[in-house]
Amino acid sequence: MTQYITHMTLTEVSEAISKKKLSSLEVTEACLKRMEELSDKLQSTAEINFDFARAQAKKADEDFKNGIILSALHGIPLAHKDMYYRSGRISGCGSSIRKDFVPNQTSTALRRLDHAGALDIARLNMVEFALGVTGHNDVMPTPKNPWNKKHFTGGSSSGSGVAVASRLVFGALGSDTGGSIRLPAACCGVVGMKPTSGRVSRYGAMPLSHSLDTIGPLTRTVKDNASILQAIAGRDENDPTTSNIAVPSYLNGIASGVKGIRIGVPDIYFYDHIDSEVYSLMSESLALYQKLGAEIVPVKLPISIRHTNALTIAIIASEGSALHQNWLKEKSEQYGAQTRARFLMGLMIPAVMYNQALNLRAQLLSEFTNNVFTKVDILHAPVITMPVPEYIDTHTKVDPDYLEMITRFGHCTRPVNYLGLPSLCIPCGFTSNGLPSSFQLIGKPFDEETLYRIGYAYERETNWISQHPSL
Repeated sequence: MTQYITHMTLTEVSEAISKKKLSSLEVTEACLKRMEELSDKLQSTAEINFDFARAQAKKADEDFKNGIILSALHGIPLAHKDMYYRSGRISGCGSSIRKDFVPNQTSTALRRLDHAGALDIARLNMVEFALGVTGHNDVMPTPKNPWNKKHFTGGSSSGSGVAVASRLVFGALGSDTGGSIRLPAACCGVVGMKPTSGRVSRYGAMPLSHSLDTIGPLTRTVKDNASILQAIAGRDENDPTTSNIAVPSYLNGIASGVKGIRIGVPDIYFYDHIDSEVYSLMSESLALYQKLGAEIVPVKLPISIRHTNALTIAIIASEGSALHQNWLKEKSEQYGAQTRARFLMGLMIPAVMYNQALNLRAQLLSEFTNNVFTKVDILHAPVITMPVPEYIDTHTKVDPDYLEMITRFGHCTRPVNYLGLPSLCIPCGFTSNGLPSSFQLIGKPFDEETLYRIGYAYERETNWISQHPSL
């Protein structure tokens, strides 16, 4: 019974609870049991909140008994990256420095999920201070890829990707500064949304780069993902960077199909050095979209796209090191080698270079939107241009080989952060090493609605979401 429940999607279990086929407590106990059973093997959970989870579930069941249904998330167990503050609970941020940190505030994202009736049953492990794309952590447990523990989970939302793929919970929040939602989603075979900058409040979430940080969900399906983003999106007075643009109903038109939709295929950058297996999966997904009635349109990208990877890295390093400069002086030995070295490199970036990287964003976004979104509705691209690597393929110490790997690994995701655009990661098959592969749909600012519609059209014609790691 436990596996039957945990292998349902968020949408399915929500319907089962609403029809009184399952109680929230039954669902929660199934998730807690599975977490306990797989905790040592997967290393995805930093802390399981047994008492809090059961109390929330009992409260949800009492609400249902009294005819109160807050949303499709009501009574559903979720867990989140260990960087979302909840007043009175530890938020370790994947670090030794903050392993005992207890905030006195609760993040807006968690508060909005609370108001939607969702349950928060665990903290999930992550890359140290969210600075890393592979998933490796030198100072705290490194989550294991459930498809094969030798391979990258992707980072920095590593525990979120693992927990959702392993059917521990029905969804999880991550953060995406240079690809940290989409990379673990791709490596673990789940759906991940990096929203438009300003779509979701960052109040009460550990900062890394105030110019680039975004918050979004990882889930098993597109519909599940839309339900969580629906709950957390929108203006927040506690975060002045959030937008006043109204949040649409993401589920209303999600089944409208793709007939007449123009899907762009980039001519440069995103297909640089792509592996033949990954290229074949990209081509197959485009062929399916064409069969469903979409128009596949080659798109000439502005040459400036080639600079965005380096510009993103410069901004993250500069802003991250500025946040950490006091700890780097006083607690340097408590950082992992990779994290410390990358923050220290950030301190060496000249202010002129940092300001140039910021000032170019508006110009490069204008060039990109004029070249792309005047011709197509969305851009289709790989998330990772290689099969998911093994940890042994790179070094855990900072050296030229490692730096080259992390630059290449985030090659396709960082430009989206730099431009502030939304991007949805969709699983599209497996490479011969048995690991998942995915494409991303890159959209116009604040057009997450179209991304969900196009992603769902692909998902319902394939069976990738029904496949799961054998644990």
